[in-house]
Amino acid sequence: MSVFIKQYKARSNNSATVIQVVFKKGRQVTKTKHIGTAHTEDEVALLRAIATDYINENQSVLFEKEQDGESIVMVGAYSKLLYDTLESVYVRLGFDCIGDDVFKDLVIARIIEPTSKLDTIRVLSELGLDAPSNTSIHRSLRRAIDKCYRDSIGHACFACVSPTAHSLILYDVTTLYFEAQKEDDFRKSGMSKERRLDPQIVVGLLTDASGFPLALSSFEGNCAETKTIIPVLEEFKAQYDLDDIVVVADAAMLSGSNLETLEKLGYHYIVASRIAKTPFEVEELVAKGPLTDGQIIDTEQSFTIAHKRQKRRVIYQYRHKRANLDLRNIDKAVQKALKMTSGSTAFKRNRFLSVKGAKKEINWELVESAKARAGIKGYVTNTDVCTQEVIAAYHRLFQIEKSFRMSKSDLKARPIFHRKRDSIEAHLTIVFASLAMSHYIQERTGLSIRKFMQKLKVIRHGKLKINGKIRDVPPAISEEIDDLLVKLL
Repeated sequence: MSVFIKQYKARSNNSATVIQVVFKKGRQVTKTKHIGTAHTEDEVALLRAIATDYINENQSVLFEKEQDGESIVMVGAYSKLLYDTLESVYVRLGFDCIGDDVFKDLVIARIIEPTSKLDTIRVLSELGLDAPSNTSIHRSLRRAIDKCYRDSIGHACFACVSPTAHSLILYDVTTLYFEAQKEDDFRKSGMSKERRLDPQIVVGLLTDASGFPLALSSFEGNCAETKTIIPVLEEFKAQYDLDDIVVVADAAMLSGSNLETLEKLGYHYIVASRIAKTPFEVEELVAKGPLTDGQIIDTEQSFTIAHKRQKRRVIYQYRHKRANLDLRNIDKAVQKALKMTSGSTAFKRNRFLSVKGAKKEINWELVESAKARAGIKGYVTNTDVCTQEVIAAYHRLFQIEKSFRMSKSDLKARPIFHRKRDSIEAHLTIVFASLAMSHYIQERTGLSIRKFMQKLKVIRHGKLKINGKIRDVPPAISEEIDDLLVKLL
């Protein structure tokens, strides 16, 4: 039996292309599967990819031939190239120092298809591997805690980046919720970034300037974000005996006590500044004329630290694009507040709505003050580097935010149903390793991890049974795929 993709122009419309999968036994067509009709080259490519997937899913019954006493049967197909490629990345990053093949398979399986630990067995089986048993998986998770796999992965990640990359590190936190009804000592209700009421934990991620993960830490769900940065930095600094570190963090990390502690411990920092009112220096410039796009104002501002007023360097930058966005958001908030004052919508919290007893009115002075600050962003730092470098360093935080989005969507780090802290920590260790591998692949290939998986997953090795003997048949690899693999070297 043979199978192939048939492509031809539709009789009724020459601009339409029909894609079908045809099954033949000898010269006789035994089955035809209509995939779809395309009208553009992109649609043709998409339908051909769907047809290829359909063929791969049905290969176990597609190939059978008997001629001159010779029996050839295709008994299966698997994504050996995909597994081998991910395994090579695992080794290239140095994660094989752990020496745990089951853990390696769990990391690779999570990148291919984020799923439950038990369902990981199915994912590995579809790759043509001898999948570990459920008991072996849980033993590996226990070893991950007992032997501190996360430390080993962190050391391997640290060794992968250049020494100069250690001087500028990014830090941010996120929350991972659990579909659990009751709290415990670790999973607690707290300030959720996803506005959920479920018990959660707080996860802090430390990366280099490109967003490549260097360390991952977890905290109780009710732990304030500002309380996480110092322990993470101190552990990281001591672990690798580092001296001069510039840490970049979001405004949520900014507090007087944090700034004072960071300076006492010898850190340099670049953090965003919340602007409660228009700075005097900015007001002076605005009075002389409108700010220009990209205009920077380097100032010194007073902060209350340990009940004392202390000076800090604050850099302000104005951007037209940011101003337009801020003004649109202000107008939206004002329109919502107006509807509340008229009683046409239910009362909700609104920063421009002033409530005194039963009286609701718009605080127009506050509205005008917010509009005066539109487009202005502040950066607090104790470094003496030029203003452009400070701003550029802060804007690299989008790399770590991208990593968090990856860990929550592509890697589906949440929701997770583990009940014990050790199980949660083992799960996060797998996510940490998967995140590092995914970031490496994306940076090297220029493709998202999802698109990379799609391209390699359809390339499958075949298993032929020829006269009772099983033989592997390697697939044809296109020049495009070959170029991707070279980029990972």
